[in-house]
Formats: sequence, C-alpha cells, structure tokens
Amino acid sequence: MPINILMPALSPTMEKGNLAKWLKKEGDKVKSGDVIAEIETDKATMEVEAVDEGTIAKILVPEGTQDVPVNDVIAVLAGDGEDVKAAGATQAKPDSTKTEAKAESTKPEAPKTDTPKPEAPTKAESAAPASRPSERSNSAPPAAPALAAQNGARVFSSPLARRLAKDAGIELSRISGTGPHGRVVARDVEQAKAGGSLKAAAPASGTAPAIAPSMSDQQIRAFFKDGSYEEVPHDSMRKIIAQRLVQAKQTIPHFYLTMDCNLDKLMAAREEINAQAPKDKDGKPAYKLSVNDFVIKALAMALQRVPDANVTWTEGAMLKHQGSDVGVAVSIPGGLITPVVRDAHLKSVSTISREMKDFAARARNRRLKPEEYQGGSTAVSNLGMYGIKDFAAVINPPHATILAVGAGEQRPVVKAGKIEIATVMSVTLSTDHRAVDGALGSELLGAFKALIENPVMMIV
Repeated sequence: MPINILMPALSPTMEKGNLAKWLKKEGDKVKSGDVIAEIETDKATMEVEAVDEGTIAKILVPEGTQDVPVNDVIAVLAGDGEDVKAAGATQAKPDSTKTEAKAESTKPEAPKTDTPKPEAPTKAESAAPASRPSERSNSAPPAAPALAAQNGARVFSSPLARRLAKDAGIELSRISGTGPHGRVVARDVEQAKAGGSLKAAAPASGTAPAIAPSMSDQQIRAFFKDGSYEEVPHDSMRKIIAQRLVQAKQTIPHFYLTMDCNLDKLMAAREEINAQAPKDKDGKPAYKLSVNDFVIKALAMALQRVPDANVTWTEGAMLKHQGSDVGVAVSIPGGLITPVVRDAHLKSVSTISREMKDFAARARNRRLKPEEYQGGSTAVSNLGMYGIKDFAAVINPPHATILAVGAGEQRPVVKAGKIEIATVMSVTLSTDHRAVDGALGSELLGAFKALIENPVMMIV
C-alpha cells in the first residue's frame, strides 16, 4: 500500500510550513534517514528525513509552496515491490490510527488536515486553506471532533488523545492543549499523567470570566479611509509571536522590579580583556566581549545563588532547575527568536560570546535547530544598543523571569556625599508572580547587581 509523506510539525509552535526545496525527485529511491526536503517553519529552515524505505512515486506539493498545513500529504512513497506508477496515480489513504500515533509520538504537533472548526467560525478560520478534493469525504467523520466540557465549552482533541485520556481517567477539559488552536494531542495527555499541568475543575454553577473579544478586522479598517494604507499580510513568524505574547499577558501575572547598576568596573575590565585577546595571523582577535555577554553570565550565576528563582511554574508542581539555561532575544527579519545558552553559569564569558555570535548568525539565516531555541528557565532582552534607557519585557513561556537591559550611560551619582559621574545601566526584571514573588525577585536582582558591578566575582 502506498505510504503518505506528511508535512511534519518541526516545532511546538508550528501550524503551517513552507516547502522550500525538494532534495529528491519522483522516481528516486530513498531509505530511512535520507534527507528528502527542506521545510521553512516560523523560526528556521530544517531538513526533513525519510522514515520509510521506498521510491518517491508522486510529489503532491511542489517546492516553493507556502503555508502548507501540518500533516498535509506532500508526497507519496511506493514501498518495496509496489508499482511506482500505480502508487503515484492514486493518493494513499492513511491509516488514521497508525498515522496519528506515529505523528504524535515523534513530532510535537501533528493535527489532521481536516481539523474541525467551531459552529460559528471566525474570519481567520474561514480563510484557512481547504482540503484537496481527494482528501475530502462527505461520509468521513471529522479527524478531531470537539467534545463538550462540563461548563459547556468545546474541547478539541485528537482520537489518540481521547483514548489515552479515557484510559487514564482524566477529563479532557482539564488538559491544556498545545496543538493548533489549543487542540489536545497525545503529548498533552502523557504530561498530565506524569503529574503535569491540569486546569482546575469547572465549578458546578456559573461560568468562568471571559476575556473581552478584540475588534474584528472590519471594525479596525472602518477607522481608516480606503486607499490610505497598505495591507501587508502576516507571515507565520509574526502570527506565532502575536499568539504567544497574548497568551503570556493573559495567563501570566507579571510583576516588575527595576534596579540601577554601576558599570564602571565592568567597562574597565571589558576594555582590558578585549585588548589582551590573542590574535590570529591576520590580526583578528579571538574574541570581543560585549556588555551583553557579561549580563548573560551574571544572570546565570545569580540564578545559582538564588536557586528558588530558577524555576518554572506548572499547576501541579514547581519545576526547580539545576542548571542556568539563559535565553537571549535576537532580532531577525520579521520578528525575533530566543536561542538558549545552556549551563551559562559554567561557561566563560568568552565562550558565551562565541556561542551568541554563532546563534545570531544562524538565526538570521533561519538555521537554528529547535533544541537551540526551546526551553530555558529565564531570558535576557537587551535594547541598550538602541539607546533605550529602561523598559519592561514580556515573559516568554515557560520561563518565570526575563531581564530587560537598558543602555549604559553616564549619569550623576552620589558617593560619600559627593556628586560624581558614573556609567549606569538600568535593568528591569519581569517575574511570573505565581513562581517568583517580590521578595524573591528582589533577591535575584540584588545577586545580579553584585555580580555585574564586580565582574571579577564571575571568575571566582
């Protein structure tokens, strides 16, 4: 039987992808592990490997096609001994149970193509690409029917997730879905079984307070005269950033703490270290440290000094991390990405500097791997290079904190009753108040200040 090759979910936030390039053509034989295509996600361009052996019988989605929904059939593979022409002439019908089990166990998100919509679909949902005629069937049931929760809300879930939840005795309405549009997939059920986050049970009477809906596209356009603006469609990265920011501000109780740091000692140390950096035969220094490199190191060490702040909130438990994995916001065309410096507390500032230069270069070319920008327990967002004095950053889930770094600038300060000029940098720590309260956040920020003002302590 022909084997369908599906558009994979290559990151937890991926709903659609662009098929950038086919590396195999129709008639080519492939074996498990062969790279067959390049897929552009909202964050990066990644290679896709074949899972099964056989011959590429038919390519259904040509290279260059954009916004291909996750789990859409992009090609058909003829197995060993099968007639390649016959396999290519008719698209194979996937075994729903086998396909879903395989997709959900190997990829973060693998929704069916024909994901059902609410009875009153929004404009965005109505505009979603329709399934191909060969994939539709009037008699076929929807791939992910919505179940009614106790409070009357609809719960979208995959067949495999429903079966696992039933076997575990867990109500689907209490599981937070991480699939597209909040769809509950098998991974969510497994996390709930392992003691992960569960929503509170719905009250017997009354309904949970609802967030007021935002204005529709038509309502917003009505404020402006036709022809007075240009419509620039959102790309996948901008859509994901918008969704995550709204989610963060609606679900995380943000709390902000600001402190000024004297950079005089750090600036002097940085200048001396960079001047002493070894040079190659062309005179290029082995490293050139930035203030941000010291900031990453100082925050990582501060989390080790205040381990109770090195945490992630879940409904069932507090995840207390052993290492300090620090995400660093990097601006790229169309948005931003947050590569993670793993175990930054154990690395030298020069090593952190080299890693960040590599991350930044590959991020701009969309060549970061998912494991390089997912996870972490905190993050740094530095707008000092743009002259911003201070600001408050939005927490990037699942982090509990993020440090917003302003510009180092000369300011008058009082020392021993006298006014002097010093290089001062303002930093603001945003915290998830469920995990890091005011006193604990202040302790963390104080530890950071002590390290950044005395950089020699970072090497002790």
